[in-house]
Amino acid sequence: MTTTAPVRRGLRDFYEDPTVPVASGTPRSLRQARLLATALGPATEGAKTVLDIGCGDGTAAATAAPLLAGHRIVGVDWSQDALRRAHNRLPYTVRGELTDGGLPFRTAAADAVLFSEVIEHLVDPDSALDEIRRVLRPGGHLMLSTPNLAAWYNRALLLAGVQPVFSEVSLRAIHGRPGKEVVGHLRLCTARALRAFVASAGFEVVALKGAPFHGVPRPLRPLDRLACALPSAASILLLHARRT
Repeated sequence: MTTTAPVRRGLRDFYEDPTVPVASGTPRSLRQARLLATALGPATEGAKTVLDIGCGDGTAAATAAPLLAGHRIVGVDWSQDALRRAHNRLPYTVRGELTDGGLPFRTAAADAVLFSEVIEHLVDPDSALDEIRRVLRPGGHLMLSTPNLAAWYNRALLLAGVQPVFSEVSLRAIHGRPGKEVVGHLRLCTARALRAFVASAGFEVVALKGAPFHGVPRPLRPLDRLACALPSAASILLLHARRT
């Protein structure tokens, strides 16, 4: 009898898999876009360049586009599969990485960076923020979103000895927590930790707000929306920072 050895997959193979979810929730995308639109102002005052780093299939940027009319949105990702899908939604897409040579943009080339649901997937988030700071002009805006380790339901789950939502211990299957999708989260943070981390990378934190999570069961969604009033307990953290 012969046996087949299990296929070993690295992180790159994982994210090139078209079955891995790369889209984010619309409520989070809209809240983040409103923050950015307010920060940039209307395009009549001059079109700005916005890099959506880790754009995935382009859904989030396409959702934000009507609120950023007249500004130039460039989708950036290193997954060729994601970029092929993003090209159907965005006029500009570029392949680029935050490490291993950096992004294909000159220093201070961008007025704003959307960094949505990316940092939790990174092995080296410090180098990623260094590279984002490089491509942002002085005073440029960083709009970062990430799941909240201390979301209201995660606090209850931890008390019950259950693995928190958003956290994962394997790239192959879900173990010990609610949910069915493996999305490759390597690290999570609280609101306090996110503030401190971004500030230490040379940014001034302007605001930290909460957003709902599209995966919350329908009966609990009103409670999840209420939790957004207290960002430290919200499902998703929305951080607005400026390059100092």
